[in-house]
Amino acid sequence: MADMQHDLVIRGGTILDGSGEPAFVGDVAIDGEWISAVGTVPGKGRREVDASGMLVTPGFTDIHTHYDGQLIWSEYLVPSSNHGVTTVVTGNCGIGFAPCRPADKAKLVELMEGVEDIPEPVTSAGLDWNWETFPEFMDAAERRGHDIDFAVMVPHSALRVYVMGERAIRLEVATEDDLAQMKALMKEALAVGAAGIGTSRAYVHKSTSGELVPTYDVVEEELQALGQAMREADRGVFQMIPAVTFEPPVGDFDIMRRISEQSGRRITFTTAQSSRSPFEYRELMAAMGEANASGAKMTAQIFPRPIGLMIGLSATANPFCMTQAWQEIVDLPLADKVGKMREPEMRKRLLHGDNLDPKHPLFPLARNFGQIFPLDPDKPNYEPDPATSMQALADAAGVAVEDYVYDQLLADEGRNLMICALGNFCLYNLDHVVEMLNDPNVVVGLGDGGAHYGMICDASFTTTAMTHWVRDRAGEKFSLEKMVKTLARDPALVFGLDDRGLLQTGYRAHVNVIDHQRLKLFRPEIVNDLPGGGRRLHQRAEGYVMTVVNGKVIRENDEAVSGVLPGKLLRGPQVPQTADLAAEAAE
Repeated sequence: MADMQHDLVIRGGTILDGSGEPAFVGDVAIDGEWISAVGTVPGKGRREVDASGMLVTPGFTDIHTHYDGQLIWSEYLVPSSNHGVTTVVTGNCGIGFAPCRPADKAKLVELMEGVEDIPEPVTSAGLDWNWETFPEFMDAAERRGHDIDFAVMVPHSALRVYVMGERAIRLEVATEDDLAQMKALMKEALAVGAAGIGTSRAYVHKSTSGELVPTYDVVEEELQALGQAMREADRGVFQMIPAVTFEPPVGDFDIMRRISEQSGRRITFTTAQSSRSPFEYRELMAAMGEANASGAKMTAQIFPRPIGLMIGLSATANPFCMTQAWQEIVDLPLADKVGKMREPEMRKRLLHGDNLDPKHPLFPLARNFGQIFPLDPDKPNYEPDPATSMQALADAAGVAVEDYVYDQLLADEGRNLMICALGNFCLYNLDHVVEMLNDPNVVVGLGDGGAHYGMICDASFTTTAMTHWVRDRAGEKFSLEKMVKTLARDPALVFGLDDRGLLQTGYRAHVNVIDHQRLKLFRPEIVNDLPGGGRRLHQRAEGYVMTVVNGKVIRENDEAVSGVLPGKLLRGPQVPQTADLAAEAAE
């Protein structure tokens, strides 16, 4: 037994260590929660894994998710953990469930339902509301075991409502006393390990009653007060969904730059290729480069494929969901819905019915037929040929596009799904992603796991990145070394999670073993596994041989290992074990 020196040894894989340096064949040894050796490992492990012919990578990091509710009602942060993700950050866009006074629960549920498409029956069944303050929420999330690690940001909308009540909903300007209270609560959360604060200034972010999010267009003074709380605590990241990404010489870019300059903290924000100005991102990158050279800390997040609204009879949106006829069948079981839609009279009413006021700002986009594409069940294409849009296919068939799409919705007994490219695809290609991901001030983000349960299924982007962007794309690709660093190390550093994203001695034992030739993504599907029987979009992958979190194998051969829940709440910045040992030696 003397030669059994390690808990786990992964042997003979092609190691992509997350640094961007060239891959090499070698071993990875793990002891406890840490990587103990990389290269040639002479000692044996209590468990040995033959990774010959496989890729061995760090676990991936998704810094833009919405698992705030799922942290409470589920141990498994899926779909993210199905796709090699071992660390997530939640609380983005300023939407969440804490802090929250008992009288304000309904307000936060309405916001989450409207902005993030998490239905009220799901949150009512899944949340026990065993908290009021944000530190209490963190404790509640920590008490439940989870499969992967997670960090949580304070949601600005919830904080604002907690302090201001109905005045926040009415978008009133915060008083000096309000600002002092918000700042104090922010510092309280940071003191116990909150990752920062998330906020939104986006017009499309509304509650189910149509109200704008409480943080919409708040004055800069309020944002600066929150930034100052982070400056005084010397920790935290400021995340924002800007109303206007870049509109020189004024706009939200300038506000974000000033927040970073005055707080000394990093600000990260989402952006995408704009159909209004498809090459504006180049101005944005140049402006970020100049700002960061002058002392700001700004990081843009982009999504590496089209931001996709899922279209289908079981999804939240479809081209006919705003008609009165649809309201009559929307709650029917799928088989009954399909049966009704096959009736000539119902078909006529759905095709030619008057459109009602949309319940969600994205609904009208479900009729943007030139941007809606089919998704193959076994190999969904996220960079489709424009000739395969619903409009182009209908034109080629010589039929009205509404009729064509109607028949597509009924295919596969109504289980068929299509994708509407909301953003990043106005020129019908992803060439701009190459430019942006080669910029040092840009990282990947916006997987949105844990939200948009019936509208968007983008938490699988890591699998798209590891297949389309390094193996399958017809145009310019990325190297495996570059893409692994992009998925694992770079996003982690944005939030000070310095102990992960690298396969090196003294770093967190977050590891993927991937059969890259076999790696594939399946089309999203509707499953009913949420609290109260709620439905959500789920997406499977094939080819993840093993995923390790904190030294424990959580998934093998694309299946969860039952009862293995080593995920931790990450309280504040994280450092490698080597840094801890160096600090101890210095003392």
